[in-house]
Amino acid sequence: MYNIIRFFLFIFNPEFAHHLAMNSLKIFNYLGFLSFLSQKIKCKPRLIMGLKFDNPVGLAAGLDKNAEYIDCLSKLGFGFIEVGTVTPKPQAGNPKPRSFRLTKEEGIINRFGFNNDGIDKVIKNIQKSKFKGILGINIGKNFDTPISKATNDYLICFRKSYLFASYIVLNISSPNTKNLRKLQEFKNLEELLKVIKGEQKVLYKKYGKYVPFLLKISPDNTNSQLTSICKLLKKYKIDGVIATNTTLSRSEIGKSPKRHESGGLSGLPLKSSSLKTLKFLKLSLNGKIPIIGVGGVMSGKDGKEKIDNGAELIQIYSGLIFKGHKLIYELCREIG
Repeated sequence: MYNIIRFFLFIFNPEFAHHLAMNSLKIFNYLGFLSFLSQKIKCKPRLIMGLKFDNPVGLAAGLDKNAEYIDCLSKLGFGFIEVGTVTPKPQAGNPKPRSFRLTKEEGIINRFGFNNDGIDKVIKNIQKSKFKGILGINIGKNFDTPISKATNDYLICFRKSYLFASYIVLNISSPNTKNLRKLQEFKNLEELLKVIKGEQKVLYKKYGKYVPFLLKISPDNTNSQLTSICKLLKKYKIDGVIATNTTLSRSEIGKSPKRHESGGLSGLPLKSSSLKTLKFLKLSLNGKIPIIGVGGVMSGKDGKEKIDNGAELIQIYSGLIFKGHKLIYELCREIG
């Protein structure tokens, strides 16, 4: 069934197809049709970061930037959902076209640039949702906020998200916001983590609710950069790390006519670099900090490979687009 749907959607450009698919999903959910998709998930629950995940397969940030589709996406079988990336102020993102489908390679190049309606609107959308499961909120900085003041943007979003998130993710690794990846440098990252960790303690004391926060990192970091990141993750006792964001590398799509398009590459071509980063984190963190594996998960075996190499949970995005929601059940069966 999904092959037919995909054939139709792939006629259109990726961004239009995305909105068409998501709005159709919303209509189907309103009419009650999504209940027919429900299957029993054969997968044991996980207790990670103090949160109970019904299954280890989550939706990565980027698909539902403004938390508009949480209720319908939750019907597909995910163990958790992550929305965003969201910034303090609304922003339109980069000029179109900004998304490119690599059908043969099962990859996607995007340069959206954190297009979103802003944190206040996203929180209102979350409040309207009926979803009671694990919800992550992925936060970032506005494009016109200089790196020297980026911490304040994350602080604004962190405070406003705190009571509405199961966990919060600091996205410092998107390649589509100028200089954002500089936040992965030791001095900048230490300042960010120190401030957010301090605020987490303040909000925990104020509300009596502990909300974990994670760091989402790039697959393009060198071993030296990863060593520095891991040192800070351990020093500040960060709750978790997500490996990885999209890549700027084009080594896996050398023959693609779209290889010259700028932006982050996701999907199957991301698999090897994302897995390499995951393996490094496993050795360096030694089980002290939970890892969520994402990038190139296109089959049950891909997900099991991430679990076997240190991930406690996994996320999908491009895999959902290319394989459909059946991938969630395939992953759960394989992981167990």
